[in-house]
Amino acid sequence: MKKVAFYTLGCKLNYSETSAISRKFEERGYRKVDFNDTPDIFIINTCSVTENADRKCQRLVREARSVSPEAYVAIIGCYAQLKPDKIASIPGVDAVLGADEKFRLPELLDGFVRKPQPVVYSCDIEQVNVFHGSFSLQDRTRSFLKVQDGCDYSCSFCTIPLARGGSRSDSVDNVVKAAREIAVTGVKEIVLTGVNTGDFGLQSGIRQERFVDLIKALDKVDELARIRISSIEPNLLTGEIIRFVTESHRVVPHFHVPLQSGSNRILRQMRRRYQRELYADRIQAIRSSMPHACIGADVIVGFPGESGDDFLETYEFLNSLDISYLHVFTYSERENTLAATMPDPVPKKIRHDRSRTLHTLSYKKRRAFYEANLGDSRDVLFEQDIDDGFIHGFSDNYVRVAVPVDRSLINKICKVQLNEISANGVVLGELVAEPVLGF
Repeated sequence: MKKVAFYTLGCKLNYSETSAISRKFEERGYRKVDFNDTPDIFIINTCSVTENADRKCQRLVREARSVSPEAYVAIIGCYAQLKPDKIASIPGVDAVLGADEKFRLPELLDGFVRKPQPVVYSCDIEQVNVFHGSFSLQDRTRSFLKVQDGCDYSCSFCTIPLARGGSRSDSVDNVVKAAREIAVTGVKEIVLTGVNTGDFGLQSGIRQERFVDLIKALDKVDELARIRISSIEPNLLTGEIIRFVTESHRVVPHFHVPLQSGSNRILRQMRRRYQRELYADRIQAIRSSMPHACIGADVIVGFPGESGDDFLETYEFLNSLDISYLHVFTYSERENTLAATMPDPVPKKIRHDRSRTLHTLSYKKRRAFYEANLGDSRDVLFEQDIDDGFIHGFSDNYVRVAVPVDRSLINKICKVQLNEISANGVVLGELVAEPVLGF
């Protein structure tokens, strides 16, 4: 029985796909092991969004070779689609598989016999048009369920359409079936993931269903305790979606809505499909109907041509919004993107200074959000996260909560009163009742 190890870089979508691919190996009799457990085969799932993708890939290949010098090393994922020949030239790589081929990895590389030269399986991204469903099962408490892939948007800074192809989706029926399959394993929370999740419904280039149809169907799955939306573009976050989440039994009050810039001039340069006024309207709509909802935002600093005034406009806009936290990204040039050819690049030191400023703002926003929840009782899903005598979990509205350790709480949803914020930024709580909702 050959041993196979997986390593995943990047987003929740990558994790869901790695998990699905690993199950294919296990069905064929391979034994899944940790990266350092002398595997016979290494599968490294790469990302094109993370900075220094090439360096990270080379480092992981070197580590794999040091653990098992004779093992088979295959590289898959977004970076493998974008730069297959470059990856194949890395010493120690045996195979490179692109966006579509990675799902046929056990078949294409059956036997995993090393050859004198690396093999490359990759097609033009225009040919990638089939949706491959996947979900993760490594975590007892939550699963990342892929419902959409690819993107038809043309944001000037992004390589994802080049790495994953055009937008395509599963059907509502198939997603519901997968959700039931996940639920019977004991997983309590499903996170709906995709490249452009709100664009769900495109099948063979034609819109067959809508994202709101999907969450309405999932809300009726009695085996599920929680459904969380990973991210949704502001122009796709409709009033109907917000109203439904407000009334839902299972879709939790947590929205992650990418902004990228608070300057309309920069948003136009980024080729985003909205202006700041629409974004502010969506945040206000959520806050009006769900006062305790958690609202996160993505923002990019240091985009080409971003002046000091543009950054100040972004800072003041974010500061004015009733949001709960930020994911801050420092712009870095990506080959074959329009932004990489734009004039007036921002010096890297200024990019990093602006990033630090927004990280500080994010800390203040999260602290204020946590303080607003003190005194309330929320449903908390406890994880296998135990530290310094406390067990941790997340509330429905994404507050990180800790109570005195009790291992029987793992993978249980309990009502917890939120009392105070600890020195390390976690909310300390007191168990009110457990479990709730039959879970």
